[in-house]
Amino acid sequence: MTNAIAPKGLEGIVATTSAICWIDGDAGVLSYRGIDIHELAKNSTFEETTYLLWNGKLPTAEELKAFSTELAEARVLDPKVIDLLRAVPASASPMEVLRTAVSLLSIYDADEKDSSHAANLRKSFRLTAQIPMIVAIFDRIRKGKTVVEADKSLSHAANFVWMLTGEKPSDTATRAFDIALILHADHELNASTFAARVIAATMADMHSAITGAIGALKGPLHGGANEATMKLLFAIDKAGADPVEYVKDMFAKKQKISGFGHRVYHTEDPRATHLRRMSEELGKAAGDTKWFDMSRKIEIFVKGEKKLNANVDFYSASTYTTLGIDIDLFTPIFAISRISGWAAHVIEQHDDNRLIRPRADYTGPAYPAPYTPIAER
Repeated sequence: MTNAIAPKGLEGIVATTSAICWIDGDAGVLSYRGIDIHELAKNSTFEETTYLLWNGKLPTAEELKAFSTELAEARVLDPKVIDLLRAVPASASPMEVLRTAVSLLSIYDADEKDSSHAANLRKSFRLTAQIPMIVAIFDRIRKGKTVVEADKSLSHAANFVWMLTGEKPSDTATRAFDIALILHADHELNASTFAARVIAATMADMHSAITGAIGALKGPLHGGANEATMKLLFAIDKAGADPVEYVKDMFAKKQKISGFGHRVYHTEDPRATHLRRMSEELGKAAGDTKWFDMSRKIEIFVKGEKKLNANVDFYSASTYTTLGIDIDLFTPIFAISRISGWAAHVIEQHDDNRLIRPRADYTGPAYPAPYTPIAER
């Protein structure tokens, strides 16, 4: 028995020190390296935000140009990885394929056996560039479409949309996706990041840690809430129902509404603030605000009825759908963004490592339990 018992789910437990991300759940603050997420969403790019996460400071113009060029140059996949994407069943979950492909990447990584700070940075560039390629290439292969080659002249956000759709995205779509990537880039010790740090703390390589993080993100209680939100909107639309009445009926049946509430935030999730606006703007640009309008009605009702705030997942659903992205790609897109934060945490863990080994509060039979010989059982 241990003297102190942690609450279930480790809620409120401080497990490590980190200089990467700070959250104030009561005030609704999310910051990367001390810079408010609203400032980054308004003024930054995913490349600049990633530089900040990995290096602890904002880059100069020259540093950002060099960083962006290195990230673009890392858009290379070994042909054997693409062979894997062609070999798996088209019915496979994109998250399963991504998890398997990232594990395979380590075999073809030049720094596979090197976990120094410099090598981890090089791996971070490659993984951040390769993960969106894997998602886009598999999606096109499973649909019987030709694989689109990466365009190194495009930004990180624009290149993913290009490789996914085969069309150069509009400035509005590019900026919306870029902001979505910024908003999802890191979120302190969420389940996938904690999983990555636990693995990294054994001094396992970065690819092992990121593979574990993707496995954790695959769970519906972590990365799948926006999928559930969009499925709800589709169901309401198919039924031709009023969104508020539909949700009222769900509440009467004790059913959960995905996309509301958060373990950390006790006020509005600051990421939801931007995604709400993006959902509306993209809908207007597309000439159809149906998904935003439905979402807004549900949000107002749930806020008034249950005092629950929309979280990052609620409006990301309608945002991605308006961008023409399939539901089962929502969580892989989460990974496309979060690899920047995962990598930052693996680097930080390896730079000042101690094995993460908590204890459990034992609740089994009292010691010493009797051993009964097999003939007497």
